[in-house]
Amino acid sequence: MAKKKEIVRIAKLEFNAGQAKPGPELAGLGIVMPEFTRQFNDETRERGSEPVPVTITVFNDKSFTFKTHTSPAAYKLKEVAKIKKGSSNAKTTKVATINVDQLRGIAEYKMPDMNTDSVESAMNSVAGTAKNMGILIEGFDDVAAEKAKAAEATKANAEAAKKEAALEAAEQENIESKDKEIEVIATNQKAEEGDN
Repeated sequence: MAKKKEIVRIAKLEFNAGQAKPGPELAGLGIVMPEFTRQFNDETRERGSEPVPVTITVFNDKSFTFKTHTSPAAYKLKEVAKIKKGSSNAKTTKVATINVDQLRGIAEYKMPDMNTDSVESAMNSVAGTAKNMGILIEGFDDVAAEKAKAAEATKANAEAAKKEAALEAAEQENIESKDKEIEVIATNQKAEEGDN
């Protein structure tokens, strides 16, 4: 009697389109790596070199199925904004501005992988990613207010750093003064009182 086919593992990985190669990520799955990479590369070749998330379902007979997904929103935002990376501190540094039509385009692209049928909900989700990356959206964000907030946060951070440096200097001075010898000058108060 044939063994019943059962799922033994589901793995979520990411490869550049058309460029998957056998490697440690796949080795742990127990599948025939060249077979997966050939199928994946054939399916994604038309997607340039963008990162492609993939869900691989592995069965007990070492066979597999896989489903490719849309590229991450962060990748699409960087592509549209023409930047290499997002802000290291999105509160204080805004790295780019895109428009609401570009946001809508990314949201519509991402919808097959989102838990919503609403373009507006998808736009809100992508806008959240943009905000975390320091990317402003004209026609969606109040760009002037966001830039003013960023300037205020930068100023507050600078003041906090200045206070922190002053505190550290004061603590260092206090530590150094503890190590110094203290000169004590004693007076004979009684003798001085008796002279009066």
